[in-house]
Amino acid sequence: MSRTVSSWILSSARSSIILQGKGRWYSICIPNRNKIKWKLVFSKKCPYPAGSCSLDRAFSFPKAFRHTSTEEEHFSFQLSPAQINDILRAGELSHRTLDLNGKNTNSVLRFESNQLASNSPIEDRRSAATCLQTAGMMFGVFDGHAGAACAQAVSERLLHYIAVSLMPRQSLEEIELAVEAMKPVRPILQWHRHPNDVEYQEISSQYFENLRVYWQHLLDLDAEPGFSLEEAMICAFKRLDSDISLEVQAPQENELMRNIALQVAFSGATACVAHIDGVHLHVANTGDCRAVLGVCEEDGTWSTLPLTRDHNAYDEFEIRRLKKEHPRSEEKTLFVNDRLLGILMPSRAFGDVQLKWSKELQHSVLENSCDVEALNIYQYIPPNYHTPPYLTAEPEVTYHKLRSKDKFLVIASDGLWEMLSNEKVVKLVAGHLTELNMQKSPLIFKKPINLGYMHNLLLQRKSKGLASLDQNIATHLIRHAIGSNEYGEVDPEKLAAMLTLPEDLARMYRDDITVTVVYFNSETIEDYYRNH
Repeated sequence: MSRTVSSWILSSARSSIILQGKGRWYSICIPNRNKIKWKLVFSKKCPYPAGSCSLDRAFSFPKAFRHTSTEEEHFSFQLSPAQINDILRAGELSHRTLDLNGKNTNSVLRFESNQLASNSPIEDRRSAATCLQTAGMMFGVFDGHAGAACAQAVSERLLHYIAVSLMPRQSLEEIELAVEAMKPVRPILQWHRHPNDVEYQEISSQYFENLRVYWQHLLDLDAEPGFSLEEAMICAFKRLDSDISLEVQAPQENELMRNIALQVAFSGATACVAHIDGVHLHVANTGDCRAVLGVCEEDGTWSTLPLTRDHNAYDEFEIRRLKKEHPRSEEKTLFVNDRLLGILMPSRAFGDVQLKWSKELQHSVLENSCDVEALNIYQYIPPNYHTPPYLTAEPEVTYHKLRSKDKFLVIASDGLWEMLSNEKVVKLVAGHLTELNMQKSPLIFKKPINLGYMHNLLLQRKSKGLASLDQNIATHLIRHAIGSNEYGEVDPEKLAAMLTLPEDLARMYRDDITVTVVYFNSETIEDYYRNH
């Protein structure tokens, strides 16, 4: 990005030019030249009165080096390389899988994750956990819209719902007896979290109680639940979305919990969750996050294997599904301007009760609430809203049996996929793996060895860029997503400009980006096939 382009970005914003950008959620504009108000676009913020609650405020992150407005007098796109790295690496998370003996017999070798905000605060969330009472690991990416509340709730709760769905009857009975006797309950999951991946403690007790109601329901079944993994994931997604809807309708004496329930239900989130147990990989997807497998073929070339479909107006299957669920008279109004009912890009999501409830129920819940405007609750009911629900959280589940040539899985919010193709992402991860292996390989010395010879070897390695390589692959992907030029190379000036874009402009150029890359243990996978 040249200085001319950088200047154009700034001047266009100050001139109120509407740019072709990445805004993709609710986009209803109330036209008024004196105050144009976008409902639920680009994370509108309001001051909150004392005693009120906002999840957006509770989960804010530091805004290092970032401008707050294009109206600032001394506006600059300049950042040092060190500052760029500080911003890009702030959300890094990595975990290597080891057993009690320090060995890795798991099919998951390690995972690396990162996220970068465009909205302020970020509306994406992520989760990673090891199942303690069943087998396997789970990884999730959650893309929120109309605020972070729904994505936050789903990231905290969904993996527990899946784990409970998979537990045998005896384990569920043991947990229920422990709760009844007020004894400690054996943990269901071991979380792998970044310090910024916060949990909303004030409502966690209510979340636990509703999870308990769910496992009591499973115990009430006449026989062993006996879900397949696909059935368990579908049931967990649908049950959690149902609980989100019911919690906001239930009477609440605690105003804080009432406000959170409102924000969660009236915002929304898409979700992509992978469950990995040995060679068995299941991916459940609701919305337009995406999971892609990186495959190394026998000849050393790399290929991509998409494991999800984007649920939106560009998908023919989704269009046909919705047309079947609604009268023929609504065929022309289901999707308007490539949005569901002209409002929402994804056609599946958690929350978003304003596209699921009847008009009467929405009115009843909101009129009994406190200051809805202060909570930033979206109250727009679109025209042609006749036969709800128009939106579902039911996921599409894909099963894949891992092979030794399956090297890694990339799960990311659509902020990454808007910038990089599946093929480009796999190529970047594969290249990063190769360069890391080169970096770790020992230097081969020719005799006789002298200081000058060693110095030249180190300079050669540095000249290849290995010394400054991002260790975290998710950071590497984000760097390329926002900083690549037309040749696929990172342009430092463009990267700096994209990172310093002010809050009132950033969302036009890039979305929140969350990436988790899971590396597979080829040796463990090969052992499985040798023994079966």
